[in-house]
Amino acid sequence: MLTKQQILDKIQNQFSGLAVNQNWGETGLFYNPELKLKKGIYLLTIKEKDGANDRSSNLNRGNLFRLNIGISKPTFIKMFGKIPKRPPAGGIIDMNFDFSEIDKIMPHPVYGWMCWICVINPSEKTFSDINPLIEESYKLALIKYSKKKWK
Repeated sequence: MLTKQQILDKIQNQFSGLAVNQNWGETGLFYNPELKLKKGIYLLTIKEKDGANDRSSNLNRGNLFRLNIGISKPTFIKMFGKIPKRPPAGGIIDMNFDFSEIDKIMPHPVYGWMCWICVINPSEKTFSDINPLIEESYKLALIKYSKKKWK
């Protein structure tokens, strides 16, 4: 099982221009090479505890974290068949997953409607399996960053 820090180190060593930001009880990696943006463009987050509106992963069981990655709509649909509707505040998406399952790639329980995926405590194999999805997220961040208008 990989640690949060091992995952952050691997990703920061693989991709350039990333900035780390702590907010909302999460560690986020953002694409922000020239630090022109307040935070940057989301690449991924690591959540270490349940929050008021996000408890479905049951991270408070101890020593757990959830890796969250934004991917493209076509990739999300290819993986899960459809994009779910946005859940009501404090709710989860309507898809047949046990969002507390460890080491399984699945839609993000809250932000699946935005094409985010997640995995709780990924193993080396699962991390290797999602590496192409992290690469996709990085490419999406590069595109979004290039569209920003600088003053």
